[in-house]
Amino acid sequence: MRLISKPVLCNYYVTYRCNATCGFCDIWEKPSPYVTPEAVEQNMRDLKKLGVKVIDFTGGEPLLHREMDTLLRIAKKYGMITTLTTNALLYPKWAERLKGLIDMLHFSLDSPDKAEHDTLRGVACFDFVLESIEKAKALGERPDIIFTVFNHNIHLIKRMYEEICLPNNLILILNPSFEYNQVEVGTGLQKKELDILSYWAKQKNIYINEAFIQLRLDGGNHTADPVCKAASSTLVISPENKLVLPCYHLGTDSFQIENNLFDLYHSKEVRAIIAQEGKLDACEGCTINCYMQPSFAVEINKYWFKAMPSTLKYSREKGTWKQLFR
Repeated sequence: MRLISKPVLCNYYVTYRCNATCGFCDIWEKPSPYVTPEAVEQNMRDLKKLGVKVIDFTGGEPLLHREMDTLLRIAKKYGMITTLTTNALLYPKWAERLKGLIDMLHFSLDSPDKAEHDTLRGVACFDFVLESIEKAKALGERPDIIFTVFNHNIHLIKRMYEEICLPNNLILILNPSFEYNQVEVGTGLQKKELDILSYWAKQKNIYINEAFIQLRLDGGNHTADPVCKAASSTLVISPENKLVLPCYHLGTDSFQIENNLFDLYHSKEVRAIIAQEGKLDACEGCTINCYMQPSFAVEINKYWFKAMPSTLKYSREKGTWKQLFR
């Protein structure tokens, strides 16, 4: 049963450019412009009309955008819950300008060992994460640590939790790795690793959407009975100011917005693509977290029940649930 028919999230790519070269991501390889505040202002009006509540300013590295604070202020003006994930290389320079503008601030950290994390990211950013934690705390912010879990670093969760998160009273977000396009992430997480994630999901100050675990146990999205609601629950806007469908990672179609996102979203062409969400050949076996998380929230099924406890746990600790009822 569908609970919410409107989109709830916008993944807003402010640029594809990045100052890291992660081996499990190919976004940084793309040439890219930067979004303009004028386009963001216009799109934010339409996103609010469409029912969107959460704006994820993403990239690339979003802090490469020299007007990132302006973009966040625009989103807050329209009552949006804001989220931003950064590799932290630039956060110390940005910290004061971003104060109070990001509801869910995530610092990427994939190992408690400096050399290993920097190798994974292709750039020396470990020390910047530690500096960013101190900067954020001094400003009264409470960032999260987002840990991308592979089978080769899953054994480091305990150290990350005990050495980085607990001493700083930070939430550790466990983000299971996923494959897409031709990007290799190594051997996929198997039941042994998924059982480990289930154990950590029950610990204080650790968040993982347990529906992610169930979906992987079930072999991912299945086109015959899709759980994915990527195109109807999430809007993707590119740095070129295009609406990308059915999701960023598949991106089979894109439409120039031209200051008319609301009407574009309801156009015959876009609705036809939305109707195929989760049913395309490339959707078989998909486990991409970015689109599954909102998919689990808009329709009552077994994944909705699996997702609810962890979602409530996180929103209670962060206080974001209060903003949904403003």
